Amino acid sequence: MDAQLALQKTSLVDYPGKVAAVFFLPGCNLRCPWCHNRELLEGLQDGLVSREEALGHLKKRRSVLGGVVLSGGEPTLYRGLFTLIRSIKDLGLPVKLDTNGLAGAVLEELFNRNETRPDYIALDLKLAPKRYGMLTAGPGLTDPGGELEKSAALIRASGIRREYRTLVFPQGFITEEDIRALAPLTDSSPWYFRPFRPGNCLDPVWNRFEAPDIEEVKALANTARSLGKNPVIPR
Repeated sequence: MDAQLALQKTSLVDYPGKVAAVFFLPGCNLRCPWCHNRELLEGLQDGLVSREEALGHLKKRRSVLGGVVLSGGEPTLYRGLFTLIRSIKDLGLPVKLDTNGLAGAVLEELFNRNETRPDYIALDLKLAPKRYGMLTAGPGLTDPGGELEKSAALIRASGIRREYRTLVFPQGFITEEDIRALAPLTDSSPWYFRPFRPGNCLDPVWNRFEAPDIEEVKALANTARSLGKNPVIPR
C-alpha cells in the first residue's frame, strides 16, 4: 500500500470534542457498494500528499489542533501505520482510529504498545456478522463476521474510549434483526445511527436510492435502545 494519504486539514466533527486533522489512508478489505470514498479504494484519489507533508502540517498547526483522525479506506491496512501513529503522538496529539474491525491482529498489536495505542476508536458496524460475506473484497477474509466479533471484543476489553457507527439504508437493507445481531458487539458507549446519503457510491446503482426516512433511522435506534444500548442520532 502506497505511503501517501489524503489530508483534511481541519475538522470540527470527526473527533468528539476536538478540532482535528483527518488523514484518509488508501485501501480497504471491503467493497461496500454504498462507499463514498471509492477513489481511495480504486487508487484514483487526486491530491494525495506524502506522510512527511501531512506530519509537517501537524507540526505547523499543533497549537490549534486537538487530535488526529486516521480514517480511510481502512487504516489498519496502511503501510507504515505504526510509524505514523508514533510520529503523531510524538507531537503530543491524541489519535482517533476509524476501523471496520477486520484486521484484529493489527489492532491487538497497536493496543499492546503505548506508543501506538489509539486514544479513541470508532468501530463501523455495517450488517449482522453473518452478512459480511457480501461485502468482502476477495478471498483473503474467510470469516469476516467472525473477525469483526473478535475485534469488537478486543476493543471492549481495551479500556480505550470508543464509539460504534451504523449507516441506515433505504428499502430495509439493514433491519432490526441486523441490529439485534450487532448489539452484543457493543457496550454502553455511543452507537451512532446515521442515514445513508446517495452520491459518488462505489456501485453507481446506489446513487439512485434516496436517503431513508428519519422514522427508519429512529426505528433502528429504538431497537438498540430496547436492548440496553446507547443509540445516538446526530443532527
